[in-house]
Amino acid sequence: MGDLILRNDTDTGVTRLALNSDRNLNALSDAMLAELARHLDEIATDTSTKVVIISGEGRAFCAGHDLKEMTAKRQADDGGRAGFLDLFQRCSSVMQRITALPHPVIAQVHTIATAAGCQLVASCDMALAAEGTRFGVNGVNIGLFCSTPMVALSRNIGRKKAFELLTTGTFLDVREAETLGLINRIAPPESLYAETQALAELVASKQSSAVKIGKEAFYKQLEMPVSDAYDYTGTVITENMLLKDTEAAIDAFINRKT
Repeated sequence: MGDLILRNDTDTGVTRLALNSDRNLNALSDAMLAELARHLDEIATDTSTKVVIISGEGRAFCAGHDLKEMTAKRQADDGGRAGFLDLFQRCSSVMQRITALPHPVIAQVHTIATAAGCQLVASCDMALAAEGTRFGVNGVNIGLFCSTPMVALSRNIGRKKAFELLTTGTFLDVREAETLGLINRIAPPESLYAETQALAELVASKQSSAVKIGKEAFYKQLEMPVSDAYDYTGTVITENMLLKDTEAAIDAFINRKT
């Protein structure tokens, strides 16, 4: 079957993780989730990595979970209950690993991102998509409401549009996905790789200690009332100011300007 995740580390601090299971459109199978979790755990402590790109090899970015594999779990004595719960909990854990990762994560999306694949896009910090890409949380079309993908989706786009997508199973085209904030920008298919790489390298060129502090604070403050968020981020930016790297960067900026 080969490597389900292809990892490539560049000398610019960008690590690429490519889903590599074209036979099932890069579905998040048990094995794919395990490999993705392993790589994310390794990258979390890798000081040479500054930005991560998640992409898909072959015909699609990610078509969600592997329905054939899921159906096979029904053969268990409990009808699949334990297997299904374990699958969705492990998938949710992988999505939360992306948010918790100290490095920014960018999704590079082409063709389709459906159900848990759309969840993966929504879980990344940023996303670029090729012209013609479609996004959907379309499980309802086969009687399965996309409850776990809903968590990430509803934290990316407005609740009414999210609910419409979840209950109708209709797809977003790439331009509507950009307008709604699910993706950052659109690229021609032939330049998607280069444009994603350029964004990643721009972020990687910034002071990594500041970006790390900022990513953690970004997600924490979103869950707080405004006054608490200001109190918290005031402490965060103070700690940022006290970093030796920040002190040196500010001194260099001042001296360049005078």
